[in-house]
Amino acid sequence: MRSSGKNRRTLNAGQVAAFLGRDLMDKLARIGCRMHGPVYLTGGTVRDLLLDRTPVDIDLTVPRAAQKWAAGLAAMTGGAYVPLGRDEDAARVVWQGRDIDFSSFREGAESIEEELRKRDLTVNSMAVSIGELLAKGRDTHWAGLEVIDPVGGLGDLDRKIIRVTSPRSFQCDPLRLLRVFRFAASLDFVVDRKTFDLVVRQKKWISRPAAERVAYELDQIMRSDRAYQAVADLARSGIFFHIFPELRAGVGMQQPASHHLDVFEHALATLQCMVGVQQEPSRYFPGYPEVMEKYIDTGRNRVQLRWAALLHDLGKPSTMAIDEDRGGRITFYNHDRAGAELAGTIARRLKWSGSDTRKITGLVALHMRPFHLGNVRRKGALSLKACLRLVRLAGPDLPGLFLLSMADAMAGLGEGRPEAVEQEVASLFARMEDVYREHVAPVRSGPPLLTGRHLIDELHLAPGPVFREILDAVEEAHMEGEVTTKQEALQFVRTFLGSVGKPGAGAGG
Repeated sequence: MRSSGKNRRTLNAGQVAAFLGRDLMDKLARIGCRMHGPVYLTGGTVRDLLLDRTPVDIDLTVPRAAQKWAAGLAAMTGGAYVPLGRDEDAARVVWQGRDIDFSSFREGAESIEEELRKRDLTVNSMAVSIGELLAKGRDTHWAGLEVIDPVGGLGDLDRKIIRVTSPRSFQCDPLRLLRVFRFAASLDFVVDRKTFDLVVRQKKWISRPAAERVAYELDQIMRSDRAYQAVADLARSGIFFHIFPELRAGVGMQQPASHHLDVFEHALATLQCMVGVQQEPSRYFPGYPEVMEKYIDTGRNRVQLRWAALLHDLGKPSTMAIDEDRGGRITFYNHDRAGAELAGTIARRLKWSGSDTRKITGLVALHMRPFHLGNVRRKGALSLKACLRLVRLAGPDLPGLFLLSMADAMAGLGEGRPEAVEQEVASLFARMEDVYREHVAPVRSGPPLLTGRHLIDELHLAPGPVFREILDAVEEAHMEGEVTTKQEALQFVRTFLGSVGKPGAGAGG
């Protein structure tokens, strides 16, 4: 990036050519000869090049016939052609791992300047004309490609400000209410005060966009390491509680002496701590950095953990009580289960995937288990059975559960918190890992002692949901060393069924 006068700036032509690549440039030049008219590199692509970042996508804008441009490129390259939007002349070509997006001037715009003024944020409303660059190829001797900037995006990039292009921006698309905070988080910018005030005045409009679009923007916020600040700003604007009314009840709700914040502020602090723990897991779990790093970097675990951190105490307002027998102590009994149910409600409303829903609600439901075991351990020895229960309940998300516990513990700094609770969480995880390695892995690496067929053929049981409970109990007994052979397992089942009084236990026998 270089300056060419007080109000002008250029992008180095060689930089743009290197980013696009010779093959793509040649093909775009051939399409341009057929289509005629200008072609512009726009939006986030220009913004990122100006910031010396590598753009994720290639955004191209033409006056008209964007889908024909895209179809021509897809035909030349064999790339996938994807129409974008029902009422827009826009399409994407996916080729060689890159998304190349084409769009026509929007809303009747007759020039690129007019088109850019109709976009959402000033930093996303810049362009460079690349038609001549495509025609000349990779000639890097040009003075530069002048940045077209009708709404002051260059100045806002310099000031690190997120600002809407016009007071009507949110009316055109209310999803921009969230995009303001998403880009502030991803770029490490701050929201312009007038833009923030406009969000506050127009926040109710966030109910208009489709749930999937809202969920996508929120997810992008959670991907950022500035997720805490973005969510705090969303809450400060009031828009957050239009999306998550369940969390409003925690505002101002006092907690026991182990906490120094109210329920909602504690949730925010836990999110902040989760980001920190994810950035440096070896600091908090020094004996198991590889285990934690692998878990964090697998699939969507990083983002799902952040959602779990924010929502983990969702059930506290509905379960809050005062225990007069304990000196008026505030209690939240079973808030973990209540919170999991409310998290499920949010997941359905935002149309989260089944994987996200299961992971996040599961972590919320289990988040108190490590602390309960910590309380037991402080009073004496922790039994193998108790450890096995937690290891089996958490399954592959055991590291995630303890990452959540660590963030939760760090966010509670009240005078009544247990001493060295973070070290206690790390030590407890080490115990769980030992239990897994010594008792769980050896059992699961071999064939099960019993299967459903054994229950039918040898114990004459009728198939049903109870089979899962029986086989789980046998596996747990095997891990504890209580049974080691098929015959011992069968006898265990007979005793198990007799002790719990399962109906129909002897059906058919």
